[in-house]
Amino acid sequence: MKPLLMYSDRDFDPEEELPWNAEALVQDLGLEAVFAAMAGEDDFLREVTRRAILCSLTEPETILYRQAILKDCLENPSVVREVYDLAVEVLGGERKVGGFFLRYPGSILSRSVQVLEFFVGGLRRLRMLADTRSARFVSEGFRRFFRMLREELSDGYFAEIRDHLDELKLRDGVLISARLGSGNKSADLVLRKPMETERRWWRRLFAERPTTFSYTLHPRDEAGARALSELHDRGINLVANALAQSNDHILSFFRQLRAELGPYIACLSLRERLAEMQEPLCFPVPEPSGAPRRHSFSGLYDIGLALNMGRKVVGNDTDADGRSLVVITGANQGGKSTFLRSIGLAQLMMQAGMFVPAAAFRANVFSQVVTHFKREEDVTMRSGKLDEELRRMSEIADRLEPKAIVLFNESFAATNEREGSEIATQMVDALVEEGYTVFFVTHLYEFARSLFDRRMPQALFLRAARGADGTRTFRLKEGEPLRTSFGKDLYDRIFEVRYIDGTSQDPSEGGSHDQRTGHDRHPPAP
Repeated sequence: MKPLLMYSDRDFDPEEELPWNAEALVQDLGLEAVFAAMAGEDDFLREVTRRAILCSLTEPETILYRQAILKDCLENPSVVREVYDLAVEVLGGERKVGGFFLRYPGSILSRSVQVLEFFVGGLRRLRMLADTRSARFVSEGFRRFFRMLREELSDGYFAEIRDHLDELKLRDGVLISARLGSGNKSADLVLRKPMETERRWWRRLFAERPTTFSYTLHPRDEAGARALSELHDRGINLVANALAQSNDHILSFFRQLRAELGPYIACLSLRERLAEMQEPLCFPVPEPSGAPRRHSFSGLYDIGLALNMGRKVVGNDTDADGRSLVVITGANQGGKSTFLRSIGLAQLMMQAGMFVPAAAFRANVFSQVVTHFKREEDVTMRSGKLDEELRRMSEIADRLEPKAIVLFNESFAATNEREGSEIATQMVDALVEEGYTVFFVTHLYEFARSLFDRRMPQALFLRAARGADGTRTFRLKEGEPLRTSFGKDLYDRIFEVRYIDGTSQDPSEGGSHDQRTGHDRHPPAP
């Protein structure tokens, strides 16, 4: 039996190798906040969620397959959690079934019978759920899952298992056949099904009895007892191993069920957190990578920022259809890096088959999501920031696959304006020419202006909006690059200290300004 709730044709691997840039994606896009909201303190949920998001899907059909299952989960959260909790309970209960000296076939058989009886109870509960709750589910994945439970866990199946388990308890001893082998030693020992006996006593009394030979072991014959025990173990060895393998098969099913339901359970937790903040969610429309370029959305926000702040944050609307290059400029702390993270997070979530943090979202499926964000200074001083940036860019170039998306955040700004602009321009030209999609947040005016002046039809230029009084709206609008990033706004906000009496003081000058009168005040001369 296979759950097939993550892929329609194969199992989900909870230990799948993560992509080479997984650590960079987690750091640059702030994924730890998302993982924490989805999994809480559950390490298993965190790991399966991590792989579900970072190991991106590249086929729109599989994405839509998962989306349909997730929609069922959102409509029936109590049922899905009941199935998941059942899998967790069965796996935990199996470990509690005791057993001693499991090297011996007798002990293996005894424990396997107990475990299988426990498993049968779990399978019965699954079958009951399939009978009573499956009508609420409409996705292909869940309908097939419940249909499999009804067909393979039939009443006849449970009756047959019950009879086998009753026989395997060996209450009346064992019937073993053998032949004489080399040196008159027993060989080819096989456990046989006990002969059926007549239940009515009068027939047993007058029935013709077959000719048999018997041998009674003396109670003090220790050597004979050891030999008989050895024959017993050899006779039941094949059955013990077969039953243990059957248990492993059922155990594997419950493990796989827990692993494949885990990401959906995590999505339920994430949806509940965002619903508390009244943040919108939508199911994106994935377009094939070979289709015309699609990248449009409304109300897209940084889900990590919303989770960290615990409240609703500003979203953005953009239509980048037909564009392979998006350059983002504008005011400092205007929401440019936040916007870039929201692009990367939404793409990863879409390609995991999840909902995305937006009112609407449509985009192509990319072979990779790659980030190149600025890093803090190397505390070991083994190399400068520019060397470190170029080294990371070289690794990206070596590993980049066709039809990938690359997100740059203030890259190559560790040197002077002219040199940084030249490096960035050559890098972007090469990527766009090879068919990659590029989003680039930058303060390099020469770089952004030179691209804008080319009037490239495949390029879109966004600018972080700023109010007339210097306030940040955190919205991005289409617009040409400006030479200033309005750093003075930040200086005024950081260094101006306002007092209750309406005055404000600039520590760099040692004076103050009365906002009510418009007169300057200066400290008395010493």
